[in-house]
Amino acid sequence: MSAWQLDQVRQALDVFARGIEHWQFRTDEQGRRRPAFRVRAQPSREAVVCAEGIPGSGVSHPESAMPAARGESPGRTAGEGSVVGGLDWRVRLTAVTRLRRYSIRTEQTYGEWIERFVRFHGNADPRALGEAEVREFLEYLAVARSVSASTQNQAFSALLFLYSAVLERPLGDLRDVLRARRGGRLPVVLSREEVHRVLSVMEGTLGLIARVLYGTGMRLMEGLRLRVKDVDFERGLITIRGGKGDQDRVVMLPSALRDGLTRHLERVRILWESDRAGGLPGVWMPDALDRKYPEAGKEWAWMWVFPGKRLSVDPRSGVERRHHAHETAVQRAVKAAARMARIPKPLGCHTLRHSFATHLLERGTDLRSVQELLGHRSVETTQIYTHVMSRPGVGVLSPLDDGTPLREEPPPYRVSEPREKPRREAGHEERPYEILEDGGP
Repeated sequence: MSAWQLDQVRQALDVFARGIEHWQFRTDEQGRRRPAFRVRAQPSREAVVCAEGIPGSGVSHPESAMPAARGESPGRTAGEGSVVGGLDWRVRLTAVTRLRRYSIRTEQTYGEWIERFVRFHGNADPRALGEAEVREFLEYLAVARSVSASTQNQAFSALLFLYSAVLERPLGDLRDVLRARRGGRLPVVLSREEVHRVLSVMEGTLGLIARVLYGTGMRLMEGLRLRVKDVDFERGLITIRGGKGDQDRVVMLPSALRDGLTRHLERVRILWESDRAGGLPGVWMPDALDRKYPEAGKEWAWMWVFPGKRLSVDPRSGVERRHHAHETAVQRAVKAAARMARIPKPLGCHTLRHSFATHLLERGTDLRSVQELLGHRSVETTQIYTHVMSRPGVGVLSPLDDGTPLREEPPPYRVSEPREKPRREAGHEERPYEILEDGGP
């Protein structure tokens, strides 16, 4: 759904909400819970209007909006009974995150942290908890679990969102108090020779994905979400749609990948034709385009560049369709390649992105261009790669490399024999200083 359509929905709901007296969940004949609205009508009678809910909004089927907590039955969830204006906090969380157009990863991560927070306090109602309980949970993470500063801040952001946006009970002045201070960390970067060693042992589709990540500087999920229409062979460009922060950008298409991508897309087209012949649903479409253009998901232009081997269930709509390849397969392949290449560094998919940026700077590419290719909002984020270059700064030389002749080997140490101390006459007293006699010399 686009921004102007979302604004129209807000206006319509605002007008509709003026006549709502009460709303609750009711169970239909199939045993599914649906929101029921009680609307003011004529004084002689009342009408109950049951809303079907938008498919995939998380409102029509609240029990399927979030998986059940670990160790609990699917029909019973942690914190059950906690409602906000007639809504369970889970349903409210789904509605608010999607209204603000947060990614599904953020929605899932926030839900998992809130579940852990509720279970930590004995499945208590979140409305009955407050600043003290939030502080206690974060102290448990930092002291007992020894989590990193970024993990602690992620948990606090989820709880801050719960109370400020979902429960509409801001936590007060805890924003600055409970934020963990993150230390300055330098990214792990591979040399060019190490990158070639890793890529040389990766074959097939996973090897192609790794080459795309290093050759373009994409994030892992940006590479896996590429569509056929995003690869422009004529102009030598790749368009990244909906990257971090829902931003689009354009990167280069390396010449070394043209032939490999062409052959790969020929195999993907065979899979696409098989899906069409089998009558499978089209691929997932963003921003409700599947409702505006119902057949667009079946077109070749929208097919994934790196589709998955098996069908999977869409977590929002529940439709079984072909999605893109799973990220864990690529992550495991990169780590296995690092072991085979005997790279003694903590290597992951994001390391290829770090290496891409660092190698561009080492070749003399200006910082602004690297920032655009990486999709950083601030150039300060890109500047961190200047600290891991092989020649940081303006090529400052070490004093050992300034041309001063030095000995090849240090001179050998010579151990001299101890000398005998001169004998002192009897009655002679050693003093640390000279004593002048009266009368002068």
